[in-house]
Amino acid sequence: MNIFQKIIGWTPQLLSGAKITILLTLCSVCAGLILGIILALGSMSKSKVLRGLSKAYVFFFRGTPLLMQLYFVYYGLPEISRALTINNKFLAAFIAFGLNSGAYCSEIFRSAIQSIDKGQFEAGKVLGMSYLQTMKLIILPQSIRRLIPPVGNEFIMMLKDASLVSIIALADITKVTRSIQSSTASSLVYIPAMILYLIITAVFTLFFRWLEKKNTYA
Repeated sequence: MNIFQKIIGWTPQLLSGAKITILLTLCSVCAGLILGIILALGSMSKSKVLRGLSKAYVFFFRGTPLLMQLYFVYYGLPEISRALTINNKFLAAFIAFGLNSGAYCSEIFRSAIQSIDKGQFEAGKVLGMSYLQTMKLIILPQSIRRLIPPVGNEFIMMLKDASLVSIIALADITKVTRSIQSSTASSLVYIPAMILYLIITAVFTLFFRWLEKKNTYA
């Protein structure tokens, strides 16, 4: 059996792993974006408590390895309490990745918001808007264009970091590849696996570039 026949035989399994990788990345980054905006607003709040908690959260999740965070969520939480046990591997990975992405997205949002001219905030006050109204109606809409490139980078990084879930035996591309390599004793499977990663990365990179251009000229 030549390499091309082997690749064709491995393709269904690799594509199945790709679905897990893409779905996990999409869910994690979406959760990260929601959490990120909350943390960004908290870090810029006038409340010292909110600022402190938000900055502590970001410091912790950006300062510790994602691999250890994943280990803790899946293996560590059950030791604290059985009620915290997460048997669903995808859910455990989603929680760890979402919490981690939230910290990075928070800095992305904060930088984008602070790049907006302060006069925009003053304009909101003149119009009688509250802080949240100013953010929702004036600041955030203007920040979107500046958010797309860094959010795209965060997505691509998370896509590649998703390979870490193989350590808890979640059947992503990396786990499937290692399983095939183990059962067939052929390391050639890493070639189509890497090509698959490149294809997925290229597709989403092009998507974010298109989205950036669309918003630039909108």
